[in-house]
Amino acid sequence: MSGGQRALIIAGLMLGMSLAALDTTVVGTAMPTIIGKLGGVNLYSWVFSAYLLTSTTTVPIYGKLADLYGRKPVFLAGVLTFLAGSALCGMAQSMVQLIIFRAVQGIGAGAVLPVTMTIIGDLFTIEQRARLQGLFSGVWGVSSVAGPALGGLITDLAGWRWVFYVNLPFGIPAALIIFFLLHENVERRKHKIDYVGAVALTTSITLLLVALLEGGSSWAWSAPPSLALFGGALATLALFFWQEARAAEPVLPLGLFRNRIIAVASLASALSGAAMFGVTSFIPLFAQGVESGTAADAGMVVAPMSMGWPVGSIIGGKLIVRFGFRLVVLLGGLCILGGGLLLLTVTEGVPRAQIVALLVVFGMGMGFSSSAFIIAIQNAVPWSLRGVATATNQFFRTIGGTIGVAVLGAVLAARWAASASAAGVPAEVERSALLDPDTRAALASDVLRALQSSLAEALHSVYVIVSVLAALVFLTTLFFPRGRAQDLAAPAEAGTPHPQAAGAAD
Repeated sequence: MSGGQRALIIAGLMLGMSLAALDTTVVGTAMPTIIGKLGGVNLYSWVFSAYLLTSTTTVPIYGKLADLYGRKPVFLAGVLTFLAGSALCGMAQSMVQLIIFRAVQGIGAGAVLPVTMTIIGDLFTIEQRARLQGLFSGVWGVSSVAGPALGGLITDLAGWRWVFYVNLPFGIPAALIIFFLLHENVERRKHKIDYVGAVALTTSITLLLVALLEGGSSWAWSAPPSLALFGGALATLALFFWQEARAAEPVLPLGLFRNRIIAVASLASALSGAAMFGVTSFIPLFAQGVESGTAADAGMVVAPMSMGWPVGSIIGGKLIVRFGFRLVVLLGGLCILGGGLLLLTVTEGVPRAQIVALLVVFGMGMGFSSSAFIIAIQNAVPWSLRGVATATNQFFRTIGGTIGVAVLGAVLAARWAASASAAGVPAEVERSALLDPDTRAALASDVLRALQSSLAEALHSVYVIVSVLAALVFLTTLFFPRGRAQDLAAPAEAGTPHPQAAGAAD
């Protein structure tokens, strides 16, 4: 493979990854406009939830399919499904249609992110991978964090439908590049697809996410729907574990977690995902509510994290080559802990520079840790498990973020209601009025101050939990094994197909 072909493949993978990552957050600032055009405010949360459900539940399944049938067909299927969903979202004429098409988008996105990382693991040596995985991790982080600001800009300049249409001119070239330039030598043999395991895992996660997303809002946590959903999630999870222990080719081999690298990386990724989404979800709320900002202010306030993330990723890649994984993993945990502790200082009147500092430090921590975990995991397993192992790490970070945001949101709602009542906010005043500049301007000054103080107090409770999560991330990283990359590598598999192995050494 020539250097030019390899560069084009990298560009195609970056395009695919950035689009899938952006769509996790880019829709947020377009939603008020979408609601104004399509109506259906009662379905607001499901525009996000539908994408989140399908993009999360399909990740381990795609990882396994990539190991069985090759990375290229799974990546292309994911990109094309994502683009089809994007086009349909742009043409949606009702909120119900938009929710269904967002689910289609998510089905495609579930393949793009983990398979991209797996392809990089196949094509390059560990030294090359350390540099590239840092870059790709930075692309994922920047795309995710920049989503809210970009969504607002596109909506203002071109209309909300272009938040979805803009994916097409970038996604189509990505698919064409991979189709024509990526060549694989996959062993063709009969496979036993673990359909029972795939359905059980998908059902369990779906029930859990619906319970967390709807509990406390659509119904009480102790209401029959919540109990039924949590019970169903536990029952299908038990079925999944039973099936994986007996399946010939399990969708998620449980033996992976006997590897200390994968076990530590999975736990740390889940905790850091919860902490990261806690920061990116609730710092904007502070800017818009407590500091009387606009939706644009809320979108821009987290931008400093997108500066720290690629810095950590790129520096981390260089350090891995020289010093090994453990140092970079510890640096990541330490920066995440530092950002979590700085978060505790975010109170009324805090200087914006202090918020910028914590976001940069936290972003560097995510950059260090995410790149080190991916490379270490891929190094620790043979080719035949690389896809599912990579997908597992992505899955744990996403599911950690999803559960974390749901729990933190419930804590915020309960604490804000209690603190607003204690501050003397009249019961007839909607707390959400604080978040809209027009309705906020109509509030009496004493009510406005009481709402701002009560929100700041409630957010501090959230920040305490995030800081605890950050501390747990650091403690988890202490268990990461010592040793050089060569010492921690999986034994070579005899006869294992290595797509582009010769090209990687060119």
